[in-house]
Amino acid sequence: MSMLTPPGMGGKYRVTGAAYPRMSRPRRRRKIVLALLGSVLALALLGYGALQLIDVFGGDDSGKRNTAASDGNCPTASAKPAKPANAVKPATAPDAGPAASKAPATALPQPGQITVNVYNATPRSGLAKAVGDELKKRGFAIGHVGNAPADFDKKVPGPGILLGSPRTDKAAYSVLGTQLAGVTTQTDAREGADIDLILGDSFKELSTKEDADKALAVLANPPAPAPSAKC
Repeated sequence: MSMLTPPGMGGKYRVTGAAYPRMSRPRRRRKIVLALLGSVLALALLGYGALQLIDVFGGDDSGKRNTAASDGNCPTASAKPAKPANAVKPATAPDAGPAASKAPATALPQPGQITVNVYNATPRSGLAKAVGDELKKRGFAIGHVGNAPADFDKKVPGPGILLGSPRTDKAAYSVLGTQLAGVTTQTDAREGADIDLILGDSFKELSTKEDADKALAVLANPPAPAPSAKC
């Protein structure tokens, strides 16, 4: 009897020989592992396919959005529709040259057409006469010269006031205003076209003739407005 046979047992329960009985491992665990691996592989393939579809259908729109964002409001040349090869180019107007950038000249009255009454509203003696003589040298017609009326005497804090009729040509005020910086304009009930120059407390001197001539040139030939930005 073999040593592997329990005591008291024999016959068919007796174990003989030197080989042990081999027990096979159940196969269920192997099937579960293979099923899990197959599921993971299937999910990976599905995810990759979804990414490829997103790139195909969403690539063009994202490119257009990026192009529009980089260019701002103006489309680029690539965004313009292609013209047919046989398209006829529209005729363009000939270049007008530098003259096209200038505004039309403004008609201004000549200094000799403007009659100026010079009045002194300051305590400085002889100021009205000195200013009147200088304006006469510059071509203006000089009317009355003297002290300012009581309504303005010692009551003009600025450099001066231009006083005239509401019907006086506004260009006449502009021409006379080039001779003295900082003057203000007022109107009264007079009928004539003459203009009063009332000198105030802040008056120091007339603008230099060179500065006044430059200001007159700008009035006569104003610069053209800057063109609006276009794409």
